Amino acid sequence: MAQTPSEKLFSYGTLQQESVQLANFGRKLQGSVDAVVGYRLANVKITDPLVIATSGMDVHRMLVPSDDPADQVHGVMFAITPEELRAADSYETADYKRVSLRLLSGTQAWVYVSAHHAAETCSQI
Repeated sequence: MAQTPSEKLFSYGTLQQESVQLANFGRKLQGSVDAVVGYRLANVKITDPLVIATSGMDVHRMLVPSDDPADQVHGVMFAITPEELRAADSYETADYKRVSLRLLSGTQAWVYVSAHHAAETCSQI
């Protein structure tokens, strides 16, 4: 029996790519535009060969807390299954930490942020 998409996942990077979605979830995701407030984007060099092969790039973006609480990072919020959330965890490298954040829309969603800065956010897994 198929699981119901009960988890919310916000993506600002490679999880929006159809090839990455098909490789990790076996389907193309449908989502809605949203944003994270109080964060900015930084680059991270990826060394995991499977992630590089799947995404087609070795430099990915990551969220880090901003000095300006009004900063926003736009992306897409997806409704996924708990199994797909575990697949996303497997795809993300140790550079990232999954945390629960309130999006601009008011939706509470899982978001991958810089593992180095994750202590600055609440509701970590």
